[in-house]
Amino acid sequence: MEKRLKSYLAYMEKLRAREGELHAGDAAEIISDLLVQIRFFQHERLVHLIVTAVFAILTVLAFLGCILTSRWELLVLVTLLLALLAPYIRHYYILENGVQKLYTYYDFLKGICSK
Repeated sequence: MEKRLKSYLAYMEKLRAREGELHAGDAAEIISDLLVQIRFFQHERLVHLIVTAVFAILTVLAFLGCILTSRWELLVLVTLLLALLAPYIRHYYILENGVQKLYTYYDFLKGICSK
């Protein structure tokens, strides 16, 4: 998904560079496609938010269990959960920032339509 998002952001940046060549009709068509893409990425972002939150909660619970019970097995579990949590946080961060950037492109295209 990260590759797809970066590819779409590059496409939108190329369109933004052609600002003077875009007409209201072109912008309206691009907005229609952009809104579909935003929905896809928002759905992906929501799923990753839920997964990231669950992993974070499980990590905290395992860590508390490790402290309260002094069992080293839980420390192994905490380590494994942290190893999985870090990539999830990174991926969610990329999705969040990408969707925010798509919102700026939407505002840019709406400005062209209103001219």
